[in-house]
Amino acid sequence: MAAFAAPSMAQDTIQEVLQEHRAVIEKSSRKTIAPAIDAIANSGLPSAQTVLQKWQSKEMWQRKEDGLFFYAEEVDSKTYSLFDFQDGAALGEAAKSDLKQLKPNSGIRAMIGAALVQFQLNDPDPVRRSEAILAIQRDGEASHLAPLRASIAGESDPDIKALKEVTERLLTISYDTDDAARVAAIQGFNGALSLDARAALNPVLTTKIALKDALPDDANIKDRVIAGSDALPFEDALAMIVDAGLIPAQPTVDERKDALLANITDGQVGGVAVADLDTQEARDRAYMALVADGKVPAWDANYSIEEAVKSTAFVEVYAEPSKAVTDAATKTIKTIDRAVGLNQTMDLALDGLSLASIYFLAAIGLAITFGVMGVINMAHGEFIMMGAYTGYVVQQIIPDYTVSIIVAIPAAFMVTFAAGVAMERLIIRWLYNRPLETLLASFGVAIALQQIAKNIFGTQARPLTSPAWLDGALVFNDVLAISYIRIAIFVLAGVFLAVFLFIMKKTRLGLETRAVTQNPRMAASMGINPDRVNMLTFGLGSGIAGIAGVAIGLYAKVTSEMGADYIVQSFMTVVVGGVGNIWGTLLGALGIGFLQKGIEWLNPSNTLAAQTYMIVFIIIFIQFRPKGIIALKGRAAGD
Repeated sequence: MAAFAAPSMAQDTIQEVLQEHRAVIEKSSRKTIAPAIDAIANSGLPSAQTVLQKWQSKEMWQRKEDGLFFYAEEVDSKTYSLFDFQDGAALGEAAKSDLKQLKPNSGIRAMIGAALVQFQLNDPDPVRRSEAILAIQRDGEASHLAPLRASIAGESDPDIKALKEVTERLLTISYDTDDAARVAAIQGFNGALSLDARAALNPVLTTKIALKDALPDDANIKDRVIAGSDALPFEDALAMIVDAGLIPAQPTVDERKDALLANITDGQVGGVAVADLDTQEARDRAYMALVADGKVPAWDANYSIEEAVKSTAFVEVYAEPSKAVTDAATKTIKTIDRAVGLNQTMDLALDGLSLASIYFLAAIGLAITFGVMGVINMAHGEFIMMGAYTGYVVQQIIPDYTVSIIVAIPAAFMVTFAAGVAMERLIIRWLYNRPLETLLASFGVAIALQQIAKNIFGTQARPLTSPAWLDGALVFNDVLAISYIRIAIFVLAGVFLAVFLFIMKKTRLGLETRAVTQNPRMAASMGINPDRVNMLTFGLGSGIAGIAGVAIGLYAKVTSEMGADYIVQSFMTVVVGGVGNIWGTLLGALGIGFLQKGIEWLNPSNTLAAQTYMIVFIIIFIQFRPKGIIALKGRAAGD
């Protein structure tokens, strides 16, 4: 075997520290190893971290000849290359038989890991520092507190420093022995929304029920507990009293029966013939006779659990002995609950706004056709479905999701615009002013379109994948967040509103549409073709439904029946808002979206109830305001 040089043994080398604690390192006992680990960690030598890391990973070896320590790398099954801890210099090779591998058990490795924290918290790499802090938050212990505090002052990264300060407060709450420091740390979380803060505070407020007289005078009592309440049933209260030795345990019916069987002598028990023990009264009399003879445990026939426990005081006592700490934790939890409640309300409002945006997109086209033409188009949901499938087909052709969505929006408009024009020309135009026939005809078209979609795309849901930049969510805190897709739908709804208002207010089609809406006969006498306006209007409403389908497809599943999920809400939105009025449709969508989310929040286990209650509310609403929130004048209003 090749010879190698011995490492330097100059004063204050890491090898010198190791040799000083050689005996306990060799013994490798969790009970005695702590001084050696502390000596290495606190030596101030640059190589201390390397020693601890190699030791923890079982890569530290000791040469049997002189007891020196190295870290080694395997050359082959019988040979290892040795390296000096001090400077990492290669020291040659050695036979495995000449070396002893240090294999710390899990307990020692955990102690080494705790000692390594101080190095990781001051690592030059900010990523490693962040990882170390997060590791402490997941599995912190008392030994982490001192090095964490020491690392805060020298932290240069403001985000990491803030993370260290929060983690220091968490550890202070759990492990510091100074009540004043713990109270200050607890108060630092006033109004905090972090789940870690609540996880640290909840153990502080852990309680148990105990006998008041059995507690020391300085016990931290939370409140009195009444025996017989839900918190302390009579049976549990009795068991506590018996365990404390305050009263003897009363034998149960089965125990008394076993005692009678065990004391049968010459066909009698306690002077009562066995044949006569056919009633509970006889059995009780026999047992009392055995009690008088001292053969069985005493039993009180008039015993009552309620009477036994009523004179005993029970209290709920904190496991935390410091009242100042529990009072601070209680106050802080209340501020956290208020903050969480406020943010949950805001989160519910965002959910309601998001749902309202979806309903607005689904209903805006229906508001045009229903409002201007008075046509009850039951196939409107299928136009939404056609738009979603158009987006899916475009994504099969264009693999770039961003480009495909940009292309899919106008493509869906053109496809559903053409379908709407075709439907109006072939069916709807012959059924004006015949609402029942229009409803039945459009319902038949809806069924046909669903079946065509099933024949082409099958019954399984098809993915309409959003671009990568729409993945994830905008997170405000641990409670409040909204997905980027919902934000995109909200923005798209706002764009639709602006475009629709522009068309209706600034274009010739909008002028003619408003004229036909207000007075079709007068509009015709002014040279406007109501038939052409109806065709374009129906096509416009259908085209907008197609674009809505693309947006909804990014959020919901794309199936042949997806339109049926939105047709009822679309009609409710239009009716509540006011037929044919875009602002009414917007208000209707907001009202229904917030109402549905509010009902779901009150009854989260039954989503069907939300739909039912919402329909009932709308029925009641239209009894008082049959023309909706904003009533439209003209043909749609029945003028």
